[in-house]
Amino acid sequence: MPPQSWQPSSDSYPRRQAAPRKLLAIADELTENGFVLRYRTGETDDGPSGKEGTFLICSFWLVSALAIIGEEQLARDLMERLLRVASPLGLFAEEFDVDTGRHLGNFPQAFSHLALIEAAARIIVAERLSEFS
Repeated sequence: MPPQSWQPSSDSYPRRQAAPRKLLAIADELTENGFVLRYRTGETDDGPSGKEGTFLICSFWLVSALAIIGEEQLARDLMERLLRVASPLGLFAEEFDVDTGRHLGNFPQAFSHLALIEAAARIIVAERLSEFS
């Protein structure tokens, strides 16, 4: 679920209450060692067999979403974990195997890096906004 911003209206209040619960459910139920999976391969038959790695773009999206809903510490913690798994050149692949610590799939993956930039910006904005409250 890519992060989105919206201007809340009075009729969107139930949706705004549900968004944090859904994001925290993703963080709890669709992660492996804190990194986000596309889906649970054991529960979905998409053709290919076997386990796949966690998707770094999804993990960076979760960082952004956590920052947006005010979970700044969770966002920072996950961002720091993600930054620690960068390659020696500071690059990210499409997927990351949390068991082996190896990058999988396309390397380097531009979309992972775009999501990294977005996540960093969201954390910075959240920190700046909290200075005013």
